[in-house]
Amino acid sequence: MSMTDCSVPATGMSHGAAVKMPLAKRPLHRLGEVRRLQGVTRRTIARRLGTDLAAVKAQEQPTTDMLLSNLYAWQEVLDVPVGELLVETEEPLSAPVLKRAQLVRLMKTAAAILERSQQSAIRRMAQMLVEQLCEIMPELEGVSPWHTIGRRRTQDELGQAALRHFSTDTFRELIE
Repeated sequence: MSMTDCSVPATGMSHGAAVKMPLAKRPLHRLGEVRRLQGVTRRTIARRLGTDLAAVKAQEQPTTDMLLSNLYAWQEVLDVPVGELLVETEEPLSAPVLKRAQLVRLMKTAAAILERSQQSAIRRMAQMLVEQLCEIMPELEGVSPWHTIGRRRTQDELGQAALRHFSTDTFRELIE
């Protein structure tokens, strides 16, 4: 049997018939799903993994066969048990991971209200909510608020850094 002929039994068989699903088509992980549930952007994942967006996007494809070291790096960045990143048919994520994702999103919202509100009563209420969420789940401390500045750039647009102008003296100083 060649490597391209490799197949595994599919679940959900009827009447005892063995249906084979090619290994290349079978989902192997749910990195993208867990990332979205955790409210983490691809850009943040790329920064924390020390890679680029294209690599993150490719690794998120459920059929991407990854090294274990890469899977463990994702596990550390997403802060979930590695078993939650693996796929076994169509089972949903475990209740604790779903609950954590909900709490992370709630904390991001509370932090955004606290950061942006001008009214002292609303700020006090948001601060109390942040503190209560940290009591429930201490690792939520330090979760950043949702981003609101600017808008997402398309692949063809340049960021502000590309528009900055530097004098030739700046480059001469770097060379010397």
